[in-house]
Amino acid sequence: MGVTLNGASPESIFTGAIVGGKNAIINGGMDIWQRGTSFAIAASTAYQYTADRWCSTSTGASEAITVSRQATGDTTNLPNIQYALRYQRNSGQTGTTGLGLYQPLETTNSIPLAGKSVTLSFYARAGANFSATSSLLGVSLSSSTGTDQNPSSAWVGSASVISSNATLTTTWQRFTFTGTIATTATQLYSQFTFTPTSTAGANDYFDITGVQLELGSTATTFSRAGGTLQGELAACQRYYATAIGDTAFYSTLTSYNWEEIYLPVTQRGSATVTSLGVGTNTNVGSASAPAYLGSNCYRYSVTGAGTGQVARNESFSFSAEL
Repeated sequence: MGVTLNGASPESIFTGAIVGGKNAIINGGMDIWQRGTSFAIAASTAYQYTADRWCSTSTGASEAITVSRQATGDTTNLPNIQYALRYQRNSGQTGTTGLGLYQPLETTNSIPLAGKSVTLSFYARAGANFSATSSLLGVSLSSSTGTDQNPSSAWVGSASVISSNATLTTTWQRFTFTGTIATTATQLYSQFTFTPTSTAGANDYFDITGVQLELGSTATTFSRAGGTLQGELAACQRYYATAIGDTAFYSTLTSYNWEEIYLPVTQRGSATVTSLGVGTNTNVGSASAPAYLGSNCYRYSVTGAGTGQVARNESFSFSAEL
C-alpha cells in the first residue's frame, strides 16, 4: 500500500510544490545572469551563452540579435516571476533564417526522465513587431542517446519528444506541452525558435520566463530547479562561475608563489579558464592560468620579476558548459 499524507501521495505533493529538483530546466525563471545582462550577438553566430544555461543562436546573414534581461512587470498574468529573457532581432535586420534559444541538459539530469511522460511549460509574450509567421514560436524538446553533448555540434540518436508551436500575443500567457521520452534517452534539450518573415522593426522580439520541465502530464506551479534563488545560483555555477586570483609575496630572482582558488561549488568537470582582466600587477615576471587540481580547486601561480614585493590580482571565468 502506498504512503499518503493527508490523502495525497508524496509524488503529487512533490510535483505541485515549489521545491528544488522538480524542474529539470536550470534558470527557467531567468534570474541568474553571471556573464552580464545584455548581449549583442552578431549575425551568423552558431551559439552563445547569455543568461546562465541558455544558448542563443543567430545562424544567418543580417540576423544580428540582442538578448537581455527584462523585468516582467506583470503580477496579474505571472506568478510573481521577476525577470524574463528578451530575444530581439535588431531593428533593420533583413535575414529570414530560423533563430533560436535553447538549453541542453546534462546527461546525469536527463536519465531520470527516460521512459517517462513529461510536461514542458513556460510563459511568453511578443513585442509589437514580432515578425514570425502568425506570431508562432516553435517549441521543441528533443532527446539523444549521446552523453553531455551540445546540440549545436553533435546530437547522436536524435528523437523528438515535443514539437509544436505557441501563438504569442503582447500579453503574457502560459503554454503547456506534453510528451513521452524514450527509455533509451540519455540527454535532452529544450528549444524555442522562430523564423522571421520581414525586416525587423523596433519591437521584433519575444520574452520568455518560467520555463519548466517536469514529470507527469500536468503543468504545476513554476519552481526554480534549485528551489531558492541561492539554490538556483549554485546550480548555475556547476557550469559557469567566476573567481579572483589574488597573491602577494616578497620575491627573490628565482622565487614564485601560488594560491589555491576555490570555486563556490564543484563543477561538472575541468573548466575552460578565461582571464576577465588584471587589476594590481606589481613586479610580476609571469603568471600562469589556474591549473585544475580536482573538485572545486585550481592553482594560480605567479613569478616575480626580480627582488622585491610582488602583487597580482586577476579575475577569471571557469566554464564547464556543455
